[in-house]
Amino acid sequence: MTLVKICGITNIEDAIECVRAGANMLGFVFADSPRRADIQTVKHIIRIIGGDAKTVGVFTEESEDVISVMNDCELTYAQLHGGQSEEFAQTLGQHRVIRAVRIKNEWSLENLAQFKCASYYLLDTYKPGIPGGTGETFDWTLALRAKELGKPVILSGGLGPANVAEAVDVVQPFAVDAASGIEMEPGKKDIGKVKEFVANVYKANHRT
Repeated sequence: MTLVKICGITNIEDAIECVRAGANMLGFVFADSPRRADIQTVKHIIRIIGGDAKTVGVFTEESEDVISVMNDCELTYAQLHGGQSEEFAQTLGQHRVIRAVRIKNEWSLENLAQFKCASYYLLDTYKPGIPGGTGETFDWTLALRAKELGKPVILSGGLGPANVAEAVDVVQPFAVDAASGIEMEPGKKDIGKVKEFVANVYKANHRT
């Protein structure tokens, strides 16, 4: 069963509607981005949704601030996008780490294999100068190879209602992750697209 992660949540209304639509995980960006989340808003969201969805903080730096935000907001996972060290991941704890890697070619998988301290690997599309949220897909056969590294894979990069069912069929990942493909504008979700996205994942999960 492939789960659904909706990333780039910036406001309470979108968070509630995404959970109602069936999202299993919500992602909050704590990096320089038009989707950057406010800490107090995130804390409020987590109080409201309770345990109805796992919560993920997206970080590009390696600092005490990351640990502080994780603990202050009581986030479930830290999604590390900046090539942070294994020592830093160990400080957070393997059970709290999603290691994100931008996939360009087969050599990207060698980069991924060096990160052992993680519960999940998140695969995004490589684009120079952009740490994530490219809105573009990559070669999904590389995602199949990444699964061979022994950790559950979260598939990201250019996913939306039109292609997510195919992504589930081809890769059968632990979860699919969407941000730009289900937005009205950066930081504001199109709830109609969110519902369609979740519905298409559900249909792909239940094909006979």
